[in-house]
Amino acid sequence: MATAWFCFLAVMVTVYVVLDGFDLGVGAMHLILARTDEEREEVTAAIGPVWNGNEVWLLASGGILFLAFPAAYAAAFSGLYFGLIIVLWLLIGRGLALELRHQLDNPLWHAACDLVFSLSSAALALVFGVALWNVVRGVPLTRSGYFSLPLFDILNWYALLIGVFGLVVLAAHGSAFLAVRATGDLAARAAAWARRLWWGELVLFLALGGPTYSARDEMLTSFGDHPWRLVFPLLAVGALGAMFVFQARAAWGRAFLASSLFIAGLLTTMAAGLYPNVLPAHDGRPNGLTVDNAASGDHALTTALFWWPVGMVLAAVYFAYAYRLFFRGPRRPTTQAQ
Repeated sequence: MATAWFCFLAVMVTVYVVLDGFDLGVGAMHLILARTDEEREEVTAAIGPVWNGNEVWLLASGGILFLAFPAAYAAAFSGLYFGLIIVLWLLIGRGLALELRHQLDNPLWHAACDLVFSLSSAALALVFGVALWNVVRGVPLTRSGYFSLPLFDILNWYALLIGVFGLVVLAAHGSAFLAVRATGDLAARAAAWARRLWWGELVLFLALGGPTYSARDEMLTSFGDHPWRLVFPLLAVGALGAMFVFQARAAWGRAFLASSLFIAGLLTTMAAGLYPNVLPAHDGRPNGLTVDNAASGDHALTTALFWWPVGMVLAAVYFAYAYRLFFRGPRRPTTQAQ
């Protein structure tokens, strides 16, 4: 039962990163791609109907962690409290910038909101990558199940490298989305940047294998012990190759889908490499939290198992309707990138 909830949690996190990832990427590229106030209006309008709905999946992921693995929830949210506060402030700043941009018809106000929106989106992508690495590396858990990490231990060089990788991946994801949804020169510019960022994804993807093995070798050796798990990294590699092909053909709808599958492949690879750990301790330390010692009781997990599919079906129906409603209609042809 605990393993099933580990899978549900991985699904929820993956859905969040795929959906909110494209509007984080749009935000990170906002000042680079949009050169006029009209284009910036078009960028914010492209994600305006769905960005806050996408963030529901982040809250739902936290709820699943609290429900199924309360010990890991308590340890992570206490030990990484400073990082959590940063995430909350960035989410607040990003939301305020989007919602308040149109409250004043003043160029300086628009510029300030655009700057906050872009910087907070880019910083969120970076911080999420840093947090991901600290989970993969393991934390200094004590017997009590808690830990504390100084800021500069959290922001070590490899965690920042993972953060940069996350930023590049989401920026490429957002650029592909704008290549589909935007028009004219804005769409052409987004397509050109998506192609450039693909090379950054490729280089960082290949470069991270060695340091990851050095920091936590079981992240990679577990695939040799359980060969069926190789489906997840193969999904990531296949999707990365498909992105290149579809971008070359200017099939941006398919390129965006391939980008979504690449992100899904990365996150499921991480989950498969971590299992059965939920919050691992540093290498060689015995106090890691696993699906067995961090899980709620069987009664709670079994009862919740009845309601989780109901909630997921309702959420899927709502999101399918919302995306169809807001993104209906053909996109006008693009011009050449400037």
